[in-house]
Amino acid sequence: MGKKAVIKIAMPELSPPSTPVSEFVAVQEDALAAWDDNSPEAIRDERTFYRGALLRKVRTFLKENGTLAAMFTVVFVNLVGFGIVVPLIPFFALSLHAQAWEVTWMFTFFSLGQFFAEPLCGALSDRIGRKPILIATTALSTLFYIGLAFAPNIWIAILFRFLGGLAAGNISTIQGYVCDVSAPDKRSGRMSLIGGAFSLGFIMGPFFGGALTHGHSGADLFRLPLLVAAGMSAITVLGIVLIIRESRTPMAKTVTARLSLLDRAEAGLMNMSRTARDAFATPAIVRVIAATLCYMMALAGLEATFGLWAQTRYHWDAVRIGNVFPFLGVAAALMQFIFMRPLLRRFGEERVLAGGLFVFGISFAAQALNSDALWVTPLVMFGAAGQAVVFSSICAIIAAWTPSDRQGAMLGFNMSVGAIARISGPAVAGFLFSRWGANAPIWMGAAMTIPAALLALQARRWRHKAHVHG
Repeated sequence: MGKKAVIKIAMPELSPPSTPVSEFVAVQEDALAAWDDNSPEAIRDERTFYRGALLRKVRTFLKENGTLAAMFTVVFVNLVGFGIVVPLIPFFALSLHAQAWEVTWMFTFFSLGQFFAEPLCGALSDRIGRKPILIATTALSTLFYIGLAFAPNIWIAILFRFLGGLAAGNISTIQGYVCDVSAPDKRSGRMSLIGGAFSLGFIMGPFFGGALTHGHSGADLFRLPLLVAAGMSAITVLGIVLIIRESRTPMAKTVTARLSLLDRAEAGLMNMSRTARDAFATPAIVRVIAATLCYMMALAGLEATFGLWAQTRYHWDAVRIGNVFPFLGVAAALMQFIFMRPLLRRFGEERVLAGGLFVFGISFAAQALNSDALWVTPLVMFGAAGQAVVFSSICAIIAAWTPSDRQGAMLGFNMSVGAIARISGPAVAGFLFSRWGANAPIWMGAAMTIPAALLALQARRWRHKAHVHG
């Protein structure tokens, strides 16, 4: 028989009660706690409220995965704002009276902002908590999108892209949050979901940017897409406030609550120096971080010049360029959400990483050799399938080699290395584009992925050595 909770409520008395109010509340709480969720009364009440077992399952799913969904959304919104600019690159120059090389600096300075922000945000999130960093950075992104939408000239636009890069430097914080709330056996899979959000945001950003330019010209060509990105960021801030629960321990927040902002920044920079020493002292991590440098240079060069490349070789407009990216998204999503977990279980992170890099490199070479516009989208999809596994595999390998209280800082350091590649990649690709033609950055990307794949295989050998000696 199920237990029934009986709560006796006394009538008010004129004289002061002999039992303190706190004890009375405790008795009520104990009685409610004694209620048996399996009793007929409890089951009937629950069915009445939730209208059946299906909604109970939905409630359980949301309780277990709501925060992960919120992290997915934050990454998605970050990359939508970044990707919106991709199909607009050739047209920024026209509407803001700028040269093509000046417009590509919007990518370089965005990555420069990330370079400064990622290690600081990652280290601060280790110390004061993930949630405050996510709220602050996402709220600032909203303001910077609006500023970029109304930039009067290319240099003000570059300034807002730099500030937007600072605000977008929260990827390491998100990665740290996922590590905090994930068991080791679930970490790679959940990292793949975050990697999927990363890919999906970059994919949908250019699509939105192209679709929302239809029928517009001049500054209006890019104003509406950026305002849409600002609105998405504002909604995401509310989601973080309402859904996200802090994953760091209260002790960590208490220790740093007395520190001034300057002290925290100094601590973050010192933490970055220590993190760099730790990375170079771990052979597997240093190889994966070097792979990040090569891979990100190739990817950044492609991002910065794809619009110019498509316009030069095939005379595509912003809408046509943006329409490529949903197909890229299909390929990336299939790999991230369906194929990646079985591949990880069978081959391990390092082999999956190396294979993805090889596929990504082959797609560069095939695109450079192709002369038919009909093959551009299939080749982009092929490259996306390889690229989709790279980001999350790198994060999972680094997390596996790093203590839990240092993961945010180490992932932030890796993102900073990626930011260096994003700073240098567009500059090198732009130079090659202007010096040797539209295909030169594509060949650069093919060449950069080969050493990255070899470094990934070397990281696997170090894990095998550690397993043998361990």
